[in-house]
Parts: sequence; C-alpha cells; structure tokens
Amino acid sequence: MHLRDGAPPVLLREGFSVGCLLFGPFWLLAAAAWIPGVLALALALVLALILPPPLRLPVWFGYLWLLGLFGQDLRRWSLARRGYAMTEVLAARDADTALGRLLTARPDLLAASAP
Repeated sequence: MHLRDGAPPVLLREGFSVGCLLFGPFWLLAAAAWIPGVLALALALVLALILPPPLRLPVWFGYLWLLGLFGQDLRRWSLARRGYAMTEVLAARDADTALGRLLTARPDLLAASAP
C-alpha cells in the first residue's frame, strides 16, 4: 500500500504484469508512470530503427518480457516520485479484498479512500 497525505491509498499488485507485456509503454502511460512510459516508448522506437530485421522480433519479445517483469516496479517508482510512501504490504486474492483488509486495520484511511 502506498500513502500520501490527502490522497486515497494506492494498492499495487506484486508480480508479473500481463498488461505491460501486451501493451508495453502504453500500459505504463495509462498507469500514470510518465517517465518510465516515455523512456520505454523512446527505447522501443530506437530499437525499431537500429536493429536489423532478423533481430527485431526476438529483441522486441525480450523487451516486452522485461517490461512485464518490471512494470509494477516502475509504477511503484513513479508513485514514490510523486510523494507516496510504501507503508504496508497486504496479502489478498484481489484488490477489493486487500482494500477491505486495509480499511478494517486502518479505519482512519476510510475518509481518504472515498471517491
């Protein structure tokens, strides 16, 4: 869980990101990880321009695999740059269950998590 004063808590799933694997830099941009998203998009363009055709496909798959592996970490880094602090680790099957556990343990966050 990531917290910042006056903002609702942000929960991030740990592990591989299928969304980042499938959509690459666009997933990062949609997740508001602006710096990693722009850098990943720039790297994708550079790879497309400088790699010879026989290497493009295997390097592209490796690139997307690495984005999938580190996508959540890049989002976490972006949250830290915006002033969010990682305060707790919650174990749950899904985001709703994790949020329920969080608000049960920390009712003071209930006002901040309201839409």
